[in-house]
Amino acid sequence: MKLYYNDEHIVAAYKPYGVLSEEDDKKPNMPALLNAQLGCEKIYTVHRLDRTTQGVTVYAKTREAASRLSELIQNGGMEKTYLAVIEGEPQEPAGEMRDLLYFDRKKNKSFVVRRQRRGVKEAILRYETLQTQEIGGMTLTLVRIRLLTGRTHQIRVQFASRRHPLAGDRRYGASAGGEIMLCASQLRFTHPFTGEELCFSYTPTDGYFGKYSIVIARGAKDKVEIAASEPCSSSQ
Repeated sequence: MKLYYNDEHIVAAYKPYGVLSEEDDKKPNMPALLNAQLGCEKIYTVHRLDRTTQGVTVYAKTREAASRLSELIQNGGMEKTYLAVIEGEPQEPAGEMRDLLYFDRKKNKSFVVRRQRRGVKEAILRYETLQTQEIGGMTLTLVRIRLLTGRTHQIRVQFASRRHPLAGDRRYGASAGGEIMLCASQLRFTHPFTGEELCFSYTPTDGYFGKYSIVIARGAKDKVEIAASEPCSSSQ
């Protein structure tokens, strides 16, 4: 497994598509994989990605580290950037999506709702379109997303509610099924113990992502990229 960072407090790693973020007795999951590779007594899940999402994630190796990372996330101190391939092309090349979401546990599906009620949470993201192509008779757009809240299936349902489902996401209305084209491409935060600024990036190349020119860059603004500042460990 690809590791970006590993010390006595935290470990940052790449989570493959189809692997659970949390412990599970039967299904492949990141804590078990990390335990097997690192020989840790315990891996604490603090940053969750959907099973159908690949990309960069971080775990705690102690209870104290888990507490500090959780507090960091709750206070908005972890900057999370995603790449997605969506169907169609948004009218606005960049913007903010702000919705009320309700997650139905029985249906395992989130819905955009109009009114606040029990279980409804505000969801906010900002997006920027990077490149649009005609692929296999479909108009598909690569978008960069800055996630400001972390709701269940948030990116998937917010784009789907605007008639731009993620490619491969049949649950939320995509034309065809397959691996969902969503990747946690960059994670940036301050180390909860040392104060070091950490930034880790992953460049997806599978599926429709491979049709686009994706460059992990540090500061350039004139090409399809994920912008980042030093230090930033990256991988393909």
